[in-house]
Amino acid sequence: MPTWIAIVILGIIEGITEFLPISSTAHLLIAQNWLPRQSDLFNIVIQSGAVIAVLPLFPERLRQFVFQWREPATQDYALKIAAAFVLTGVGGVVLDRFGFELPEALGPVAWAIFLGGFAFVGIEMWLRGRPLNDTVTWPIVVAVGLGQLVAAVFPGASRSGTTILALLLLGLSRPAATEFSFLVGIPTMLAAGGLKIFKALRHPLPGAPSEDWGLLLLGFLVSALVSFAAVKWLLTYVRTHTFTIFGWYRIGLGAVLFGMLFFA
Repeated sequence: MPTWIAIVILGIIEGITEFLPISSTAHLLIAQNWLPRQSDLFNIVIQSGAVIAVLPLFPERLRQFVFQWREPATQDYALKIAAAFVLTGVGGVVLDRFGFELPEALGPVAWAIFLGGFAFVGIEMWLRGRPLNDTVTWPIVVAVGLGQLVAAVFPGASRSGTTILALLLLGLSRPAATEFSFLVGIPTMLAAGGLKIFKALRHPLPGAPSEDWGLLLLGFLVSALVSFAAVKWLLTYVRTHTFTIFGWYRIGLGAVLFGMLFFA
């Protein structure tokens, strides 16, 4: 298979799965069984493309932050995004100081995907008929910050999946939960990605092949375009639907991963 085709496929997978609550880690691990393994820098670059692409999908919030930043409601919402980001950042620094490295074993990812699927189905059943609101409270801010750390420690849990589940449990509506989860996730993932890119360029691994910047750009663009389309669809979908479909999808994907482990 030509390398550029593998890059396009990986960009599509990353773009679809980065923000949907189905775990990009799990899907990329599956893809690596059939596609050439790419460098850590490549994976960071395509993730950054997926993240940057969703910014234009929140025009009202962006306009609010730029032109209405003096209003108390705008400052309150921005402060809550910043607080959740800082909470995750401090936790990430602590994990880094203790030498934590993200495991990539298929077993833990399969369990996280599988159990997360049942969590989505169960929570959506529990929420049926219950009133939800659009107010982002401080307990919600803490839940998002901690949820992002949980997703960092347990690959396959899905950053968006973990945080959205927590927000639904706290009574936030699905559109509001999705928006706040994504708006906190954007600076979080860009900061983490920027730091990793800096480290990778400043301290390249000995003997590692030089990067093909053309292929990096291709992966970035494909991931960005697909992510834009996927998130735009999701933001419309959650206005009138639950997350149950993602729960069943995760259960099925978890079963596939367990099958891969069994027949490996």
